[in-house]
Amino acid sequence: MISQEMASRINAQINREMYSANFYLALSAQAEAMSLRGVAAWFFAKHGEELEHAMKMYRYLIDQDAVVRIGDVAAPEAVEPSVIEMFERTLSHERGVTANINDLVDHALSEKDHATNIFLHWFVTEQIEEEATVNDILGRVRLFGDQGQSLMLIDNELADVAKQIGQAQDTTAA
Repeated sequence: MISQEMASRINAQINREMYSANFYLALSAQAEAMSLRGVAAWFFAKHGEELEHAMKMYRYLIDQDAVVRIGDVAAPEAVEPSVIEMFERTLSHERGVTANINDLVDHALSEKDHATNIFLHWFVTEQIEEEATVNDILGRVRLFGDQGQSLMLIDNELADVAKQIGQAQDTTAA
């Protein structure tokens, strides 16, 4: 059985995952305003992933017979309308999420809560992938630039990636 403290910490992470979803939705809207539909689609797909993460935690708490408490979700801060800045903020954000997940794992270990520790392993692995993906995108944007043809190529590539993410989300929802 999960402790009230651990449940409280997971509830806080659900709130952070909802914030992440809003963060990505805001970036998607900003990219749309910049006529970068591929970048917008990528951020929108990330929005959906974050909602899925929140729901995994929600379901885990329900399955552990713990109380789910949904709190207020802060509005994300505005990001400069630059693709480099958008992805730099994304990487910084994901590193913060990783730190939060690691704190949850540390707490589960301190409580000898093996079920929660095992549950959180998926999120640890997910964060490795999240940071690597954003780091890769940011590296290419820095190398090739976020103007003209370089930006168009990155925008098109992210549109393709967003389609793949959407297809993966469809199969996990089924």
